[in-house]
Amino acid sequence: MDFITARNEIALDIGLAKNAPPNTNCAGCEKPLQTQLPCVSAPRMGNLLWHPGCFKCTTCSDLLVDLAYCVYEDNLYCERHYSENLKPRCASCDELIFSGEYTKAMNKDWHGQHFCCWQCDESLTGQRYVLRDEHPYCVSCYESVFANGCEKCNKIIGIDSKDLSYKDKHWHEACFLCTACGESLVDKQFGSRSDRIYCGKCYDEKFASRCDGCGEIFRAGTKKMEYKTRQWHEKCFCCVMCKTPIGTQSFIPREQEIYCAKCYEEKYATRCIKCNKVITSGGVTYKNEPWHRECFTCTNCQTSLAGARFTSRDDKPYCADCFGELFAKRCYACSRPITGIGGTKFISFEDRHWHNDCFYCASCRTSLVGKGFITDNTDIICPECAKQKLN
Repeated sequence: MDFITARNEIALDIGLAKNAPPNTNCAGCEKPLQTQLPCVSAPRMGNLLWHPGCFKCTTCSDLLVDLAYCVYEDNLYCERHYSENLKPRCASCDELIFSGEYTKAMNKDWHGQHFCCWQCDESLTGQRYVLRDEHPYCVSCYESVFANGCEKCNKIIGIDSKDLSYKDKHWHEACFLCTACGESLVDKQFGSRSDRIYCGKCYDEKFASRCDGCGEIFRAGTKKMEYKTRQWHEKCFCCVMCKTPIGTQSFIPREQEIYCAKCYEEKYATRCIKCNKVITSGGVTYKNEPWHRECFTCTNCQTSLAGARFTSRDDKPYCADCFGELFAKRCYACSRPITGIGGTKFISFEDRHWHNDCFYCASCRTSLVGKGFITDNTDIICPECAKQKLN
């Protein structure tokens, strides 16, 4: 009660709502207050004014309920956080600690009687404890609930013993021994088989497999390279051609042999018929022969034909434009090539040729496709226009 009485006398007060005077800034956000709009004053803070939304606790930034505030070192606080500036708060009961003696643990403050084992509620003040999932446990509870059992002696591995583990199994340091010869495996290479552990020598004698490259065994701890049903020492896993160790690089198997990418390309990869270089991706097939897309070009203008319309002459590819310019018949009307690519239709008459769209009467411009026509010197005309000329 003395604490609350002192707080009420020296720190607690109620803010007042009023209209903002001109040319005044908010003490919270420091932005201008709008004249004649509501603002809040705090008598214990002198002439300072706040926007209603800026009248907050310095610690939690929550709005001060009913404008009740406390002042500490020229800052606004809610009643809870004002108190925490003067007294610690118990992490267990959430009450202020007024006693001069209390416990500090886990970066928190506790009443001496409230810092207890999470399992048995016995006080941990002045006692050893173990932190698990942010909860404290006495040594006895921790060992009974969480400590691992030793695979060899079946006894609990207490907090004062070193816990050695492998594949979810645990041992006392003194129990971490080779199953066959009993030699300590602490800080040594070892192997495991059927849930049992062995020193390197015993493991090799009993279980070690052999390298498909050199025929020697894989000693415990040796790096092993595996592919399908075969296995190699790291130094033996080499390209069959250049003998370079593959390591973690990509490789290509062929039958029972392993190749690095470069050697495989040299020996087996598809090569462009034009430049003779390896086609690593994509490519074009023309007349059952492979080409790089960039190498498959028009014989005349070298324009890429990949994905474009083209035709051939004497087994050589040409783009539509070059083929028309070099080899196609030409329309008697428009002089452009008649290529036939894409199903173009044309008319032929007395060694002259026309696109369907260009075969029309020289006089009335009516299409003559599928119709009768009459020649007039070099022109062709429809029968109607011919009659008019005769009349």
